[in-house]
Amino acid sequence: MDSKEKNIKDNESVNADMIANSLKAQGRERHRENTRKINRLWLWLGVLILIAILLYWLFSMGLMEGIAG
Repeated sequence: MDSKEKNIKDNESVNADMIANSLKAQGRERHRENTRKINRLWLWLGVLILIAILLYWLFSMGLMEGIAG
């Protein structure tokens, strides 16, 4: 194997490593973005549940005062 063929093989190896690293980085970024979306959904779900509890509490207090007085 002459030096030119060796150089070509080394370049192919480097290119394959660069592609593998970029794919890993893209996968990590997709995972982070999906995690952010899921966290936002859980946050909004919690806010909606808290609003529902607050409304239930307000109406139940109003009904109890109406019945009592």
